[in-house]
Order: sequence, then C-alpha cells, then structure tokens
Amino acid sequence: MSEGPNLFASRAGIEARFPGQFRTDWQSRGLAIGAVLAMAALFVAGLVQLEIPFSRLIPGTAQLGDFIWTMLPPDPGSWEKTLIYLKAMGETLSISLLGTFGGALLAFPMALLAARNVVANRIVHFLARRWLDTVRGVDTLIWALIWVSVVGLGPFAGILALMCSDFGSFGKLFSEAIETADKRPVEGVLSTGGDHVHGVRFGLLPQVVPVLASQVLYYFESNTRSATIIGIVGAGGIGAQLSEQIRVLEWQKVAFIILLILVTVALIDWLSSRLRFAIIGKAAASH
Repeated sequence: MSEGPNLFASRAGIEARFPGQFRTDWQSRGLAIGAVLAMAALFVAGLVQLEIPFSRLIPGTAQLGDFIWTMLPPDPGSWEKTLIYLKAMGETLSISLLGTFGGALLAFPMALLAARNVVANRIVHFLARRWLDTVRGVDTLIWALIWVSVVGLGPFAGILALMCSDFGSFGKLFSEAIETADKRPVEGVLSTGGDHVHGVRFGLLPQVVPVLASQVLYYFESNTRSATIIGIVGAGGIGAQLSEQIRVLEWQKVAFIILLILVTVALIDWLSSRLRFAIIGKAAASH
C-alpha cells in the first residue's frame, strides 16, 4: 500500500486531514452547559417562589391511598343510574363528534386563506393567521365558560366550545398541511390550461385531504376527554354527572363513571387509530 491510504486509515491521519471535526468547540459546549444550568436555576427558583410544600407529599400520598380505597368497588348504585350514566356518556360523544366536525368544517376555508400557496395576498394571509392564533389562544374550558354564560347550561354550550377551540387548532394544522403539499401536481393542472382554482381543487386537495381526515379523527378522540372536562362546568354530558357525584361524595359512583370514561376513550382510541391508519395507508398506496 502507498503511504496515502495508510495515513488516511489511521486516526492520526484522519485528524490531520479533518482537524476541524476533532477540535473541541468550547464555545458551543459552554453555551449548552450554561443553558442547562440556567434551566435548572429557573426550576429551583420556581419551586422556591411558589413555596411548594414537599413536606405534605408523603402524608398526601397516604391519604390518596385511603381515598382510592373508598372508591372500591365501582358501583353505579342501581340499573336506573347505569342507564342515566350511559345516556350521559352518549351525550358526551355527541358533543365531541359535533364539536370536532363542526370546527373542522369552519376551519377548512380559513386554512385555505392562511396558506401561502393558495392565497398570495400577504394582508389576507396575515389576518387569517392572526385570527386563528387569537382563537387558538383561548383554552377549551374558557370557551365552555363563555358559551355557558351565552346560551345557558347544556350540551349546546359544549358543542360551541369545542367548535371554537378546534377552529383555531384545525386552521393552523390544515394550513400547514396545505403549505407542505407537493407543487408538481398543481403545476401539472396549470400546464394543461387550468386556472388557480382548478390547481387547488385537482392538484392540491387530493394530496392533503387524507392528512386532514387523519387529524380530524385524532381530535375526535382527544375531544372525547375534553368534553368530559367541560361538562363539569355545565356543558352537559358525563362530566355533569361526575361533578354531581363528587359534590355529594358518592365515591363508588365516581369510580364507576371514571371507569366508564376510560373504557369509552379506549374504544374511541382503538377505532380512531384503525381509521387513521386505513386512511393514511390508502393515501400512500395511491401515490
């Protein structure tokens, strides 16, 4: 062998050939260490500022065990109560379904306005983005409190709360999916004489619709849990029943309702996951 390959094969030869790769970057290392120390100091400062009572942790854990013991075994109390809870759970699923799909339908045209590759006008794009950010910045629970005050107690307030919350989230996710779509199908439609609307309809939307459907299914699963929470503040569903049983200290009934929620969410999760993978799989196969 010649000297060149031997030199390159040895560690010393590699270091001599690429000195920058083996040189210690003290500046980057110092910045990383400084960032870790700063985050640790911020964490400690937060614990001190908030006066976290760690002395209550062990007694509180023991009390939690006693609390869980009082919830066993889960018992609805009677068959009539079971039917009431099942009906309330169905109401929660209806709130989640209508709120999720209503928010998606409202967000879709706004997402088109917020996507740069659909609307080139910077003013329209900026206003659409900021509107979505504003709506998304308000939590679902806050929307529930607002709509309960506007339309009164019941599932209608819950549906409107989820629609408002999902409108902002879907608008952002949809617009990002649209912006990352492949431009070549759109260019192909335009090259055959189609206008911009045709390019969006036949070149852009077929790419992103499976992704949007997958996101909607995921949010339906997530909103099943959110609909339970907003029910506690008066938006109907199983959350209202859960809040009532907690208030009267019927812990076995509380345990039954929680178990019912967990089983329902698990079933929705399983079904939603299968549908999402089926949609994504078909979309991948078509490409």
